[in-house]
Amino acid sequence: MENLNLNKERNNLIQFIWAQRKSLLIITGIVFVISTIVSLLITPLFLSTAIVFPAASSNVSFSDQRNVKAAAMDFGEEEQAEQLVQILQSSRIRDKVVSKFNLLEHYEIAENDKNKYYKLNNEYISHFDFTRTRYGSIQIDVLDKDPELAAKMANSIVDLIDTVKNDMIRERTKPAFEINKRKMLQMLHDRDSVLNLLDSLSGIGVVSLAVRSNLFQALVDSKNSQEKITIKENLALNTKYGSQYDALEHMRNEMIIKIEDFRVSYEQAESDANANFNHKFVVEKAVKADKKEKPKRMIIVLVASLGGFIFGVLFLLIRQRIQELKLQV
Repeated sequence: MENLNLNKERNNLIQFIWAQRKSLLIITGIVFVISTIVSLLITPLFLSTAIVFPAASSNVSFSDQRNVKAAAMDFGEEEQAEQLVQILQSSRIRDKVVSKFNLLEHYEIAENDKNKYYKLNNEYISHFDFTRTRYGSIQIDVLDKDPELAAKMANSIVDLIDTVKNDMIRERTKPAFEINKRKMLQMLHDRDSVLNLLDSLSGIGVVSLAVRSNLFQALVDSKNSQEKITIKENLALNTKYGSQYDALEHMRNEMIIKIEDFRVSYEQAESDANANFNHKFVVEKAVKADKKEKPKRMIIVLVASLGGFIFGVLFLLIRQRIQELKLQV
């Protein structure tokens, strides 16, 4: 019974469409013409694509224990790919691209428009796309009415990856390096102060413990009275300041060891703060497109015409039903 009703309704619909074929053809034809005109008025957009692989996070290591997975030749894994997508979608990249290519003017957004940043952001989102492929690479797509500019912007974004990521790294490593630098300068200053004191004591004749022990033998061996007086005076001076000299020597040696131990940490911090690393492998650079990507005029016209036909059927059905209701009243 249900199948009979369904077949009956289908036959009625087909009969209705056939009866209203002229009206439906007119509606569909009007929509076809309008959609054709509209599709021709839409500014064509050209697509340029660049593909990059993230590099494994790496740094110049001053340690004997080198992390093999952080080698500069290693491709990044899923985590690095996700991080790179986030960087590409960030305002750091967007603001640099907007400034470099003057996109406010390019997208014809007035400088005094109170919603200019909202409009600019919408334009940027619709023209720039960053996606992670199934192979772990990052695809950078740029759409623009100027095919040459689209390629330039895509390649500029590729170049900005290193600039932006290095800036982000330096925001953390610079303060750490400044702390290490201040500590190193303080240690060198303290060492130089001890060396100056040692030089002062050496200047008045104070010598190291090894040399000092020979003064007694020199006094015994001396046969000249004047020389004996000089040695006795030197012995008295070393007896008075010898312990101070020995303490300063010990401090100097300890400071030298600490400075040398700290130098590895200092040089690592200096390298991290100042080095510019390459954070990606460029698989494919963007090139100027020779064929438009959008709009697909045929698809627009076909979809619009089909929609016009369906709208016409619904409109005529509703109009007929209204007329039937009026006759029943």
